[in-house]
Amino acid sequence: METPNTAEHPAVPDAPASAPVRFDTKIAVLLREDLETWQRLNVTAFLVSGIGTEVPDVIGEPYADADGNDYLRMFRQPVLVFEGTKETLTSAHGRALSRGVALSVFTSDLFATGHDGANRAAVRAVGRDQLDLVGLAVYGPKNAVDKIVKGARMHP
Repeated sequence: METPNTAEHPAVPDAPASAPVRFDTKIAVLLREDLETWQRLNVTAFLVSGIGTEVPDVIGEPYADADGNDYLRMFRQPVLVFEGTKETLTSAHGRALSRGVALSVFTSDLFATGHDGANRAAVRAVGRDQLDLVGLAVYGPKNAVDKIVKGARMHP
């Protein structure tokens, strides 16, 4: 493992490969506690894809194995997954909007849609306060994200 390039990723401190890396930012996913297992996995995958496309600095370098096979880039820092009640998600959503962090949402309506255009239309059809949130993902300064997910617990 090589030392992170701090010129390319200023949020990654220059540290030896064996030392823990401390990030000044955080990626967090908050899921509604009543989701089925397959829904939790699906929602998490959809939500973090939004962060990766909107915040390119959070993506690390490509991977390769010793045989020369190339693999896709992934997040350069951990993704923390939390769960909470519907009310917890509603509160976190409001805090995220007020703090202006990168935010993606997944509503219960999206389980019934079949493609990206239908997903966007389903979210656009509902006002902010009526969104039936089943998940959200946020990326931003560590302290802000901690305040946004306050009241949630780590996913088991």
